[in-house]
Amino acid sequence: MAQNNKVVTFGEIMLRLTPPGFQRFSQANSFDVVYGGGESNVAVSLANYGVPVEFVTRLPKNDLGECALMEMRKRNVGTNFIDRGGSRLGIYFLEMGAISRGSKVVYDRAHSSICEIKPGMIDWEAVFEDANWFHWTGITPAISQGAADATLEALEIASKNGITVSTDLNYRNKLWKYGKASHEVMPELVKHCDIILGNEEDAEKHFDIHPEGVDVTHGETVDATSYISVCKQLIEKFPKCKKVIVTLRGSISASHNSWAGVLYNGELLQSRTYQITHIVDRVGGGDSFMGGLIYGLLNYDDDQKALDFAVAASALKHTIYGDANLSTLDEVEKLMGGDASGRVSR
Repeated sequence: MAQNNKVVTFGEIMLRLTPPGFQRFSQANSFDVVYGGGESNVAVSLANYGVPVEFVTRLPKNDLGECALMEMRKRNVGTNFIDRGGSRLGIYFLEMGAISRGSKVVYDRAHSSICEIKPGMIDWEAVFEDANWFHWTGITPAISQGAADATLEALEIASKNGITVSTDLNYRNKLWKYGKASHEVMPELVKHCDIILGNEEDAEKHFDIHPEGVDVTHGETVDATSYISVCKQLIEKFPKCKKVIVTLRGSISASHNSWAGVLYNGELLQSRTYQITHIVDRVGGGDSFMGGLIYGLLNYDDDQKALDFAVAASALKHTIYGDANLSTLDEVEKLMGGDASGRVSR
């Protein structure tokens, strides 16, 4: 199989509807429109950095499906293997939080096109023909049994063809509703992964893995060393995995977060910590981290540099409205190098 740095991502892209200006749902007379989803957001990040990327999904043959398709195409994301069928595009409503009021999400994605996907609908051999990286998230197998089966189909073919596989564990309690719990589905999928991104909640909910001997706080301070035991337990459970990465979000308020990351590859690497004091939009923060991490691991021989790139990329995403990170390679490398001045570029 011929290989290059082409990345394939697989998942759902949705219509996001958000009341403007930090309004509550009950105040809204209109909604701002954005298209996004975990795996499509990763694809957009990579395309921005010049990485060839193909996004695989299933979209309805209607105007909203076309809009989602156009959103990917205008960001230079490949759409050659998107299946067209089903009756609707998934929707989610986002109420943007501020200061001490957290954000809220309401899903309207039941019976969406990808919810009804089945194995055999995507020609994965053709998809992976010139790829060397496959990325998926824990969101996709949470949608439906068919989506979980299609994910497993993709993973088995990717593994057979020697393609690097990454996942963002992304536990979403509101989505696991089709009769199976995540711990019944995820282990069979994650065993194919070389790279795992997650946090302590993901590890607990999916695999009943807990930090040993520490209390990981969800407040202002996050101790990076608290995650060593989680990383070690994940690698022990999934021997194919070579690296475990954890994002560290300290929540001072809905508008002010600290942001960092750790990477465990036998030793624990830590990034610098960014203070994001005026968050514009935190949705997609983890996706932008994953996009940056994949870019870094593909282009740097140094895991520390790859981690630093991922954290800088995701710090910038918090300044951008919408699901996807529209930061450029130069902007990320500038911040990664220590320039956080935000000066006007003339």
